[in-house]
Amino acid sequence: MDDDPSPRPSARRARATARPPALEVRVSSEVGRLPLGRERVAVLAREVLRGERCASAVLAVTFVSPATIARLNRQHLGHRGPTDIITFEHAATAPGLPVVGDIYIAPAIAAASARRFGATAREEVARLVIHGVLHALGWEHPEGEGSDRTRSAMWRRQERWLSRLREAGRW
Repeated sequence: MDDDPSPRPSARRARATARPPALEVRVSSEVGRLPLGRERVAVLAREVLRGERCASAVLAVTFVSPATIARLNRQHLGHRGPTDIITFEHAATAPGLPVVGDIYIAPAIAAASARRFGATAREEVARLVIHGVLHALGWEHPEGEGSDRTRSAMWRRQERWLSRLREAGRW
């Protein structure tokens, strides 16, 4: 996230003549109506990728049921029960290749978390999209009960993005 909104003139010229970065974000859903539309989800993800200076990425964001995310959680992470988000960051096979990742979000779990924390389901889904993109880019936070994950550098970055994108009307 670049806090300097005005790039140097030479950088501005280079951006104007260079081919735009390839930031592909595919959004799909196995569940009904989402608190945040698919296009908004894609916009959020691309904004974070751009802001994090990612030149090339292919991300899939899939909204799933609690049963599906519980199965993924058990099969891939060895944890029991549903969670709100799982991100798979796929390792690059060669330097210069795009960031590739799969983000699974359970909107029903997100809505329950939102109620518990006094947020809207829309806000919580936006937070999870940002969270998943940051994980796909390699950001990590402490895990487990009692961890300081909400004080981690990743969490603070996520919340800054959430605020910035809210103010910009992106969600």
